[in-house]
Amino acid sequence: MLLCLLASCSYAQNKTQIALLKYGGGGDWYANPTSLTNLIAFCNSDAHMNLEPTYATVDVGSSELFNYPFVHITGHGNIVFSSQEAQNLRNYLIGGGFLHIDDNYGLRDFVVPQMKKVFPELDFVELPFNHPIYHQKYDFPNGLPKIHEHDNKPPKGFGLIWEGRLVCFFTWECDLGDGWEDQDVHNDSQQTRLRALKMGENIVRYAFEN
Repeated sequence: MLLCLLASCSYAQNKTQIALLKYGGGGDWYANPTSLTNLIAFCNSDAHMNLEPTYATVDVGSSELFNYPFVHITGHGNIVFSSQEAQNLRNYLIGGGFLHIDDNYGLRDFVVPQMKKVFPELDFVELPFNHPIYHQKYDFPNGLPKIHEHDNKPPKGFGLIWEGRLVCFFTWECDLGDGWEDQDVHNDSQQTRLRALKMGENIVRYAFEN
């Protein structure tokens, strides 16, 4: 399987592409169009990850999913996985892939039931602040940074853990992807954007090294 080959390689030596996951249901899977491009550029310049500078777009039910060791979901609205798509995503994650879900505000109520189709036996658990994903190159002793305010709730990071491995990381009330976007999209300060990019780099590093 190509995924296994990619996962076993050092990203410092082999140029690897990450992907945005396209899903059905009417939600805006295409939100934050500049976010992954900027995150990739930051990872390449800051950590010499040698990622492909452009990201791919892949359907959740496609066999092409297995070509990408790291995939990202974002959006605000409805998301629906068919039985085939749920099984394909399950096979991908069990086979070594990693999924980052970034709630762009409003996604949680839709995506959590869909991930239950993928892993009926698992529930999302909140990761403790001492989890390694918060302590890669950059330390986030209080967990996720707060990028945008919506409901006056603290940001939280949840995970699905399969046989001891974190296969899916769900960032909620955080808006990391907004912080990765071009500065003129949300007019975030450079400090805010840098916090978001550093946490994003942590996630990518963790996914590739664990």
